[in-house]
Amino acid sequence: MTPPLLQSKLPNIGATIFTTMSQLAQEHGAINLSQGFPDFGCAPELLDLANQAMQNGYNQYAPSSGLPLLRQQISKKTEQLYGYTANADTQITVTSGATEALFAAISAVVRPGDEVIILEPSYDSYVPAIDLNGGVPVFVPLTFPEFAIDWQKVKDKLSSKTRLLILNSPHNPSGAILTPSDLQFLKELTQEHPFLIISDEVYEHMVFDGKKHLSLLTEPELAERAFVISSFGKTFHTTGWKVGYCIAPPALTTEFRKIHQYLTFCTATPFQQAIGQYLENPEPYLTLPQFYQQKRDLFAELLKPSKFELIPCAGTYFQLARYNQISDLPEVEFAQWLTKEAGVAVIPVSVFYHDQTDHRLVRFCFAKKEETLQAAAERLCKL
Repeated sequence: MTPPLLQSKLPNIGATIFTTMSQLAQEHGAINLSQGFPDFGCAPELLDLANQAMQNGYNQYAPSSGLPLLRQQISKKTEQLYGYTANADTQITVTSGATEALFAAISAVVRPGDEVIILEPSYDSYVPAIDLNGGVPVFVPLTFPEFAIDWQKVKDKLSSKTRLLILNSPHNPSGAILTPSDLQFLKELTQEHPFLIISDEVYEHMVFDGKKHLSLLTEPELAERAFVISSFGKTFHTTGWKVGYCIAPPALTTEFRKIHQYLTFCTATPFQQAIGQYLENPEPYLTLPQFYQQKRDLFAELLKPSKFELIPCAGTYFQLARYNQISDLPEVEFAQWLTKEAGVAVIPVSVFYHDQTDHRLVRFCFAKKEETLQAAAERLCKL
């Protein structure tokens, strides 16, 4: 019997670089500074709350939009941090991670032929979601090595077909953050063009050196046309729980929820209950910048004797580094060599570009125990 012909909807997509590098690290016994997850646990109090929620019967479907307690706590947190009051019933949706929220937001508004502006380097889930919805990615490179937005280039790419602009701040992989002038430029563009915005803010609580995260929710003119997405997995060191959320105006939320209900319907109930209770104390997320800045600074100090050149990191838990003084290999080959020969796994930054732009940069994740960073740095300084 002849098998049916299968034509892939994503013919150019294979295993993600994060999966590939983590597997390579495991095969070669390398220290894994590639994939963005901590090697330490979350707060014991949060684990206790999750266990308590299961014991107390929070084991069935939650409302599709999320448990009321969690949505109310998100609203409270957002108002305290950004001065924006989001209606818990009509504007906040709990999702199975930020990746689901990104897919739902893109699917809700992008139709075949719509153009979506993507600032590169960019997180790898944006383009596949656009492709699957028949959209057209329009790429605008960030400046190098600052990774700032060139708003004139963005303006030049806007057209009558532009449906959506995707922003990410703090930015993965570079660690760059939005500035007040960025928001001003963006507001000026929205006055001339009717596009919508996705603001990927999953690292909102990892901004360093006394700076503040500039959420799009701080600007009413921008909030009224934006899906603002964040992740408790990043904030509370629970990436495997896959609990994120999206804040958007009621009309956008209505369309967003139409997609969400057929993607996951709802997110794990006991985790929602636990996080909702845990959010009653703001200290864990308010002290997160200092927690990760300490790790950033430690890693930078440990790498001083090395031949890596670190790019300034204003946010996230990622550190970019040039390796020109070590090797002439292209980034992907260097990352593989580093994993196999030096025993430290990293992510090549070229994979965040559609055309594999190669600046001889790699990305380290410093969301690791102190001893992990010390062991990795010891190996890296021998190169």
